[in-house]
Amino acid sequence: MNRKILKLENLLRFHTICRQLHSLCQRRMLAQWRHVFSSAYAVQTAQLYTRPWQTDALIRAALFQRRLLVTKKEKRSQKSPLPSTKSKKEVEVWLGMTVEELARAMEKDIDCVYESLMNTAIDIDSLETHSRLDEIWIKEVIKKSGMKLKWSKLKQDKVRENKDAVKRPQADPALLIPRSPVVTIMGHVDHGKTTLLDKLRKTQVAAMEAGGITQHIGAFLVSLPSGEKITFLDTPGHAAFSAMRARGAQVTDIVILVVAADDGVMKQTVESIQHARDAHVPIVLAINKCDKAEADPEKVKKELLAYDVVCEDYGGDVQAVHVSALTGENMMALAEATIALAEMLELKADPTGAVEGTVIESFTDKGRGPVTTAIIQRGTLRKGSILVAGKSWAKVRLMFDENGRAVSEACPSMPVGIVGWRDLPSAGDEILEVESEPRAREVVDWRKYEQEQEKNKEDLKLIEEKRKEHQEAHRKDREKYGTLHWKERSYIKYKERREQQPLKLKEKLERDSNVLPIIVKGDVDGSVEAILNIMDTYDASHECELELVHFGVGDISENDVKLAETFHGVIYGFNVNAGNVIQQLAAKKGVKIKLHKVIYHLIEDLQEELNSRLPCIVEEHPIGEASILATFSITEGKKKVPVAGCRVQKGQIEKQKKFKLIRNGHVIWKGSLLSLKHHKDDTSVVKTGMDCGLSLDEEMIEFKVGDAIVCYEEKEVPAKTSWDPGF
Repeated sequence: MNRKILKLENLLRFHTICRQLHSLCQRRMLAQWRHVFSSAYAVQTAQLYTRPWQTDALIRAALFQRRLLVTKKEKRSQKSPLPSTKSKKEVEVWLGMTVEELARAMEKDIDCVYESLMNTAIDIDSLETHSRLDEIWIKEVIKKSGMKLKWSKLKQDKVRENKDAVKRPQADPALLIPRSPVVTIMGHVDHGKTTLLDKLRKTQVAAMEAGGITQHIGAFLVSLPSGEKITFLDTPGHAAFSAMRARGAQVTDIVILVVAADDGVMKQTVESIQHARDAHVPIVLAINKCDKAEADPEKVKKELLAYDVVCEDYGGDVQAVHVSALTGENMMALAEATIALAEMLELKADPTGAVEGTVIESFTDKGRGPVTTAIIQRGTLRKGSILVAGKSWAKVRLMFDENGRAVSEACPSMPVGIVGWRDLPSAGDEILEVESEPRAREVVDWRKYEQEQEKNKEDLKLIEEKRKEHQEAHRKDREKYGTLHWKERSYIKYKERREQQPLKLKEKLERDSNVLPIIVKGDVDGSVEAILNIMDTYDASHECELELVHFGVGDISENDVKLAETFHGVIYGFNVNAGNVIQQLAAKKGVKIKLHKVIYHLIEDLQEELNSRLPCIVEEHPIGEASILATFSITEGKKKVPVAGCRVQKGQIEKQKKFKLIRNGHVIWKGSLLSLKHHKDDTSVVKTGMDCGLSLDEEMIEFKVGDAIVCYEEKEVPAKTSWDPGF
């Protein structure tokens, strides 16, 4: 308390002294001005200076009080020292963060990040707010900002509870009831699968399909006269549809392998056997086209032995039925063999509880929106059920069978069309029933989150690889330029920039001609997938690069045309339409639209388009050949010219064409003739059996007896792509 009173007294004294000094200074100034303007005030001014000791006393007192205060402050600071520097702010950062995220983490403006990266190797002009920064630049910004670095994991790595929907546990065997078998018909193209299925279900599917080939997976329920039911999955037999066949085999119980008796085992037949074996599905062999005169069923059975498909006739367990899909011979025998095998398998399912199934096909209908064809594997599907498949969910508004008739419920093994999907699921997705719409949204959100996490991990991996590449390139640049003078370094960099200048128009056109951008549109998801699977086999990028710009399900739209125009691409449509307005727009913009009903016709068209992008090949076509019988030289002016005496062995020799000299099977010269003579006369053509003398346009070439002279012409032939799609 006494210290505070003492401090207050000293402050009051100091304040008083300062006020006195201030008034004294004012009086001095006033006196000086009065002395200047009027000498009448000389006496008064002199009186002000009569007591200088008063001023000195006041100054001494003020200085004493000042020293006293300063001394007390120093003592106080020694007793309680304050930290001289503030602690650095800690900034939490992570790999791959953007410029905007770094600025937000530092609580600074984005310009602060740009300023910190000035005069560095990074290109500021190309840096956007969403550009991701490498680790080295994040450290540089934090260091220049005077802050402390703290690494952390990605924000997305926060642990979230798994909200995915899963299958129910195995059902109680007492609840299981018999179900009809799900049968897949597989085989090579044109071996009669569709015609065979048509005979089984007594409909005219083959008549409606282009070229008699099934274009996408269809599911059909066939009722036999005995009352038994069989669900058929008609998978395409074309080599292009390996993935679709594999997906069909995953939901099937029995595979009917169709092999033509007059054609035998083909490549797609072997693939079908492999798919069935991978899915652990038993096979029933249907040897088709037995009504033909050249049919040899026994040959087919023997060929299948090489692939471990052993028929009952040879001591195996595979039933073989000789059928004719065209005449309907032994169709019932094939159905009975299938039912017999199904009884041996004791196929059962649980018709109660939540629904489980598989999407066989998906497409977009103009009036109904996204539609799926599905096989129910467990439970009973009813209208109003909430389903989840992949990253889509549905509230079932309508169900219909293969004939388009509405159905109220779908039991296990029954194929059914489902309407009510929010988005289009992919063929092959697993269908699960959930209790409510919020739960369905929760499942879909979780699956999207998981997909995003996987993508983030892949992106980070790529970022890390790129960072290492940049660091290695930077290290090599330092080694390359480190010992050079700055003038030499600038000159080398200038030359490198010149080499990296934009391509000329001609070079750009040549480069663009070697790229084929395409847009693929299909009627259903499975067809698009099949086309893309074929394109995945493309291995001729060194000839012409195949660039997939966009793919999707549905008719060709205006956006597709605009996209094709932007990329100078071609639109391929399979089983889709392009309206008159769209075709007129495409013609106006110079965009090609190619529509097909058969997939292998589409691929053949694609191959032709690739061929048109390839430069022509120059081929040599021989016209005639002569053998050298003697060599001599003639003098023309001051030069000696070697001449070959020849006899034409076949064809004829024409002076205006091109020639090549062959010795011991090797071409040692190509060019033109300087002269061609028959006896002593110049001639332009020498025919078979005639002798001639000729000299070449290159003097350094020496003739030898026994050499061959070939006359040929060059023709440009359109090149063909080396890509083999497998059919």
